[in-house]
Amino acid sequence: MSNVSPSGTPMAASPLTRAVLEIDEYAAGLGWDQPARLFALVDTARLRADEPELAAQLGLDDGGAVAPLTPIEQDEIPSGTPLDEFLGTIAWPGAVAGCAMTVERLMLPPSAEASVPDGLDDAGLARWVSAHPERQEVRMTVAVLRDGARESALRLREKDSPSEVLTGSGLVPGLAEALAATFEV
Repeated sequence: MSNVSPSGTPMAASPLTRAVLEIDEYAAGLGWDQPARLFALVDTARLRADEPELAAQLGLDDGGAVAPLTPIEQDEIPSGTPLDEFLGTIAWPGAVAGCAMTVERLMLPPSAEASVPDGLDDAGLARWVSAHPERQEVRMTVAVLRDGARESALRLREKDSPSEVLTGSGLVPGLAEALAATFEV
């Protein structure tokens, strides 16, 4: 999916929305059943000025129009480590304007909430959700900036199409909070 309409106008007016959609498109190209991925978001102009070799590797040195924010994928998240624990270990350098994460999960419609059995531990709840007939696989891409701006993109596996991606700032508040906490001193 291109972030640019046939007329050349960005489909997403916000730089953060453009970055989230770029990351969603990248993740979609990798297919489903992928591990969570973490990205630093850097100011593209600053990257070009401060790190010209890296900008060249990323194809940002040709002088053409580029997005204001450049996502840079970070090292793989250690398998078996809960995301909240992993995110609690992150401290970003000052050159990082924001961060983003893609993660796949199973979700249920709100109507299923009333039928959750009592007394399930986390593993039991995960088994119950994975067996539920109304479950849906979703890929969430969530980004935050140091200034508090947030954006999310949700893509359902059953509607895996660029035209079916839902965006909004408050779609995944828990993950947005956890990412924002990586910028707290």
